[in-house]
Order: sequence, then structure tokens, then C-alpha cells
Amino acid sequence: MSKVLAVFGATGQQELSQEYAICAITRDLDSAKARQLKAKIEVVQGDVLDRKSLETALNGVYTIFAMTMPTLGANGFDVEYRSAKRIAGVAVEKGARNIIFSTLPAVREICGGKYTKVIYFDAKAKIEQYMRGLPIKSAFYCPGSFTKNFHQSLLAPRRAGDGTGYITCHVSPQTKFPLLAVVDDSGKFVGSILAEPDKYEGKKFCAATALYTLEEIAAIMSKVSGDHHLQADLP
Repeated sequence: MSKVLAVFGATGQQELSQEYAICAITRDLDSAKARQLKAKIEVVQGDVLDRKSLETALNGVYTIFAMTMPTLGANGFDVEYRSAKRIAGVAVEKGARNIIFSTLPAVREICGGKYTKVIYFDAKAKIEQYMRGLPIKSAFYCPGSFTKNFHQSLLAPRRAGDGTGYITCHVSPQTKFPLLAVVDDSGKFVGSILAEPDKYEGKKFCAATALYTLEEIAAIMSKVSGDHHLQADLP
């Protein structure tokens, strides 16, 4: 019988494919992405805010890949932290053997308290610290920047009045972005943990396929798109 790998966030950007019986956990079974997944793998309902639904979803699961979504608002840090604690607590209670968490660096700690509002990063760093103290084998996947952010976020190219395309960012030209195509590349890193969980217990993969400056990114996007006027707008 195959080991069951439960994946939180399977209807988001991160996907996994490995020699496991994969069970995708989603809050909304009727969403378009959930319906697409049902044609390939088992999809079950589980809400990180509802412990009872998690108890059902994680029953009999061997390994859990967990990611938490940031919550906007003044209490966003606490909501995300409690959600992850709920997932981990049920995992331990149900006898899961391993948990892999999608983490991020602790910005507040790295900068000595200078930046206090990077909640999306700091919450995950605290969750990682908490999971390391639980009676379950844990490993951590820390992805770099997603290449798709240059199509769908504030980093997406904009147009000047003369038609020139540009990417605006607050960092210096020398700053390098650790990039990966999250859907295509995540499994390469997480798959190593799944293959040898004992070897990678307590380890953290800082994952990227390569490092690029904004100027290099603009040049590549210009070449691929045929837009030879795309440039990086840097301070």
C-alpha cells in the first residue's frame, strides 16, 4: 500500500509529484483548481481554521507537505501562526511520520528589528521554529522568488509614455534574486526530502535554480518576449 502524502496548498502555486499516493487538501472542493485536481489525484476537504476537518483530512497520512497562506490585517501574524500550529498538532495526534513545511527567513531577526512589518516571512520563520520542537520528523523547504511574480505582481513590467517597458524595484542593480519556477521546480527539492526523510530531518533547503540581477532578468524577458525596449528601473 502506498504511503499517503497530504499536500496543503495543492490548489495554489506549489505542486508536488512523487511516488506517493497524493492527497490534496483544500478548503473549497468546488473551486476550479480543486475540480481540475480531482481528475488526477484524491482531493479532500480540510480547513486550517477548522480542527475537526483537519482531523478527518489527516487521518492515516504518512507525510504532510504544509504551507500557510498569509492573512491580511492587524492580526495576520497570529492567524497564520495558529493555523500552522493546528496543522502540526493534528499531524502529531494522528501519528504522521514526517512534516515538510514551506518556510521563509526571519526578516525581523536578520535586520536586527529594523523592519517589523514583513509578516509573511516572520510568521513562517516562527512556525518553523515551533515545528522543530515537536515529536515528529520535520524538514523545511525555503523557496526563492517565483519567476511568475514578474508577470503577476508589482514586479510585472510596466509601460512608459514612449512605449518603453520597465521593471521597477527598490533594490540596487547588484542585488541578485534567487529564482525558481515554483510549479515546475518545487518537486525537485521536496522530492529529495521525500526520498530520504531520515537524511534530511531538521534540514532546510534554500531553493533556487539560479541567481539573477534585475538587469539580467529584464534582458532575458526582453529577449523572450521580443520587447527590445524592456529595462530595469533601479535607484
